Amino acid sequence: MRASTDNAAALAADLGRLLQANQLSITTAESCTGGLIAAALTDIAGSSGWFHQGIVSYANSAKMGLLGVDKSLLDQLGAVSEQVVCAMAVGAKRIASANIAVAVSGIAGPGGGTPEKPVGTVWIAWDIDGLGVQSAQFLLNGNRVSIREAALCESLRGTISRLKSVLNED
Repeated sequence: MRASTDNAAALAADLGRLLQANQLSITTAESCTGGLIAAALTDIAGSSGWFHQGIVSYANSAKMGLLGVDKSLLDQLGAVSEQVVCAMAVGAKRIASANIAVAVSGIAGPGGGTPEKPVGTVWIAWDIDGLGVQSAQFLLNGNRVSIREAALCESLRGTISRLKSVLNED
């Protein structure tokens, strides 16, 4: 197992304990990570108590149809944008009736990058009860596998950090 995979498992376990201890639920909306976040969370025994669902919305049609992302956002800004990933998080949270949603969209490569959005560009958004919607952009290095794994870890790390701030556990 690679170190980043070990790190993701540890982060997922930490998040799971935090969710369980506070009786909170989470859902995911994933594009470039293709379900890696949901898989990491559901690898944890007992996750059915706090993990509601994961949506892999790789195609824009899935982002629109499953998550309610407005077509005009996709047309004007592209799938890898702050506005789209925020809409994905809001849609996922609403659909799942969860306390927390994390959404990811990015360019894992090897193709698909542009000068404005190079390979490794990843947007992550969190919609958390008591905090609202927040987002962050990352420029991750490596090949397709390492970019997706790094996006997984950043998603989990960001969820833990934001959740702890809401719970005053900093």
